[in-house]
Amino acid sequence: MTDQAVDTSGVQLSGQLVGESRFLGRTREVKELRADIERTGLDTLAGRKAPRARVLLIAGRPGTGRTALAEELVRQVADRYPDGVLRARLSEPDGTPVPVERAARDLLTALDVTAPAGAAEDDLTAELRTALADRRILLLLDDAADAEQVGALLPETPGCLVVAVSQGPLTGIADVRPCTLGGLDTKSGVELLSRHTGSVRITVDPRSAETLAEVCQGQPAALMLAGGWLAARPKAAVSDLAKQLRAEDAEGTPLSRVFRLAYASLPGSAARMLRLLSLAPAGLVDPQIASALTGCSVDSARTTLDDLVALGFLHTADSQLPGYEVPGCLHPMLRHLAQTKDKPAELQLARARMLERTLRLLQSCRAITETDSPQAREKLLTLPKALRFPSPRAAADWLRVRRPALLAAARLAVADGELDTLARRLMSQLVRAMVAHVGTQAAAADLYGIHSLVLDVAERRKLPREKAAALLNLGDLDARTGRNAEALARYRAALDAGREANDPYATGRAMESVGGAHLELGDYDRAADWFGRALVERLARDERADAARLYGRIAAAHTYAGRYGEALRNWRAAVAGYRKTGDLAAQARALSELARVQEYAGRPEESLRTCREAVEWARRAEDTRLQAALHLRVADTLDHLGDPVAARLHRGAADRLLAEDPVETAQDDSDLEQGANACEIRSASAED
Repeated sequence: MTDQAVDTSGVQLSGQLVGESRFLGRTREVKELRADIERTGLDTLAGRKAPRARVLLIAGRPGTGRTALAEELVRQVADRYPDGVLRARLSEPDGTPVPVERAARDLLTALDVTAPAGAAEDDLTAELRTALADRRILLLLDDAADAEQVGALLPETPGCLVVAVSQGPLTGIADVRPCTLGGLDTKSGVELLSRHTGSVRITVDPRSAETLAEVCQGQPAALMLAGGWLAARPKAAVSDLAKQLRAEDAEGTPLSRVFRLAYASLPGSAARMLRLLSLAPAGLVDPQIASALTGCSVDSARTTLDDLVALGFLHTADSQLPGYEVPGCLHPMLRHLAQTKDKPAELQLARARMLERTLRLLQSCRAITETDSPQAREKLLTLPKALRFPSPRAAADWLRVRRPALLAAARLAVADGELDTLARRLMSQLVRAMVAHVGTQAAAADLYGIHSLVLDVAERRKLPREKAAALLNLGDLDARTGRNAEALARYRAALDAGREANDPYATGRAMESVGGAHLELGDYDRAADWFGRALVERLARDERADAARLYGRIAAAHTYAGRYGEALRNWRAAVAGYRKTGDLAAQARALSELARVQEYAGRPEESLRTCREAVEWARRAEDTRLQAALHLRVADTLDHLGDPVAARLHRGAADRLLAEDPVETAQDDSDLEQGANACEIRSASAED
C-alpha cells in the first residue's frame, strides 16, 4: 500500500499523447481514417453548416485490435486538437452498456465541470455539449453498444472529432462510414509473435510463424496468447503450436481455440485466479482484489498477475499503483469457465471475500484521516500491515485511483441480491471514506448513486429505518441542487418509513425537512405547520437545542409571510431556548434575527437595543466574526435612525475586529442568516 497513484478511471483527459508507438500494421486503415477526417461531409456538399463533430467509426469484433487502432489514430492526430483528448468506455467488461448519464457525468468530471448530483440524462448531455461548445477536443468512445449511446454524447461543435469503437455499424448517426477490421496482415502478425518469442525462433522457421499467424487469422488477441504460450516454453517450436491449433476442434473462433490451449497449460492456482478475475468490478484488478478472490497472499497474487500479463491474459493498467485489466474479449470465456468449473457457493464465497477486503481497505482509508482520535489509531494498529496506508495522502490517492472499481463493486454487490448485509456495510464505508477525503459537496454525485443503491436494498429487504435514512440523504442532495419538489416527495416518503420503523430521529428530521422544502417552494403556511409538528416531537423528548433551532425556523417562515408578531414571539422563544442550553453564539444570532424582524415591524429603537444586546452576547461567546457582523448590523440600524456618527464608530469597531481575525472576513449579515436559517441536517447519518 505504499505505491503512488495515477488515475485509471474509464475517462481520461490528456493534452498530448507522447512516447513511442508499438502499433503494428493497419497502414491502409489508418490512411483511410485520416482521409475521412478531411472528407467533405454531406452537409457541406448540400451547402449547410455541419451541425456537429465529425464521427469516425472503427468496427470489429473484440480481439481484432479495434481499440489499439483507435488509440494509434488518436496518437497521430492529437496535435490538431489543442484542448486535449477525452476518453470514455461505453460498455462494461461483460457487455452491459454503460448508462449515458454515467458516461456524460464522467466526461464532465474529466473536463473539471461539476454537474448537479442526481441530474437527469438530458440535463447532463446538454451540459456536456455546452462544455464542449468552445473547445477543440478529440473524443474517443470505446466499445459503444449502440448509436443512441454515441448520439447522446456527440458535441455540437464541428471543430471536435469523435472516434467511436463498436462491434457493428452505428445505424442512426448520419454521414458515418465504418472502418471494418479483419485480421492483421501476415507480416504484422509474425512481428507481433516475435515480440513475445524473440526474433531467433521466428527467423529459423519463418514458414511456421506465417502458418501460425494464418491459423490465428491475424487476430491480435489470439496472436498475443500464442506468443505468450511460446515464450513460456523456450524449447517448443513454433510449428508445434501451429499443429496443435490445427488439431483443435474447429468449433469457435481462432481466439477461443488459442485461449483453450493456453488456459489448459496454466498451473491450477493460476488458472483458478484467472477465471475468478471475471468477478472483478469493472474488469479492474489489483493484487488486493486477486488475493481476496483466491485466498492467497498479496505478494503471491501480484506474482501470478505479472505472470498472466506475460502470457497475454491480462493487460497492465496505466498506473503507478500495481493495476491490471481483464481484456474485454476474454471476459465472456473467463466467466463461462468460472460458472462451469467452480461451484456457485465457491463463486459466492470468492465474491464475498473480495467485498470484505474492499470494505476493510475503505475502513483503513477513512480511519487514517482521524489522526486526533485514539480509537481510530488503535483500530488501525489492529489491521494487518497489508491493509494499512502509510499516510492520508496515499489513502486519498488509492481512493481516487480505485473510484471506478469501488463504485462498480457497490453496484455489483447490490445486483447480486444474496450479499445485501455485506453490500450495506460496503456502501456505508464508501460514503464515509469519500466524505473524509473528498468532502460531501465534491462527492455529491457519487453519493447520490450510493444512496440510491442503499434505497434499493432497503426496499428489497424491507428495512424501513435504512429506507428512511436513504430517502433523507437523497432528499438533501435534491434540495441542494434546487430540485425542491423532488426533495419534498423524498422527505414525505422518509417520514412514512420513519414512522413504520418507529424511529423518532428519522421522523423528526423528516418533518423538519418537509418544512424546509415547503419554505424553499414559498409555501410559508405549510412550512410553519411542519416545523411546528417537528417542534412538538423535540419538546416531547426534551431536546432543547433542536427545539430552539425549530423556534427559529418557524419564526423565519412567519417573517417571509409578513406575520411579524408571530415571528417575534418565536424568535424570543428561540433566544430563551439557547439561553437555557448555554449556547451563547446561537443566542446572539437569534437576537440579531429578532432585531431584524423588529426593524421590519417598524420598531427601530427596539431593534437597536436588541442588536446591542446581541453584540454583548457575541463578545461573551468570543466569536470575533459574529461580533463584527453584529456591529455592522448596529451601524445599519443607526443609519436608519439618522445617527451617522455612531454608525461610523460601530463600523470602525467591526474593522478592528476583522483585522484581528483575518482568516475569513465577515460578509455583513450572511453569517447571521446562515446560523438562523440554514438549519437543515445535510451530513450523512450514522446509519449510512
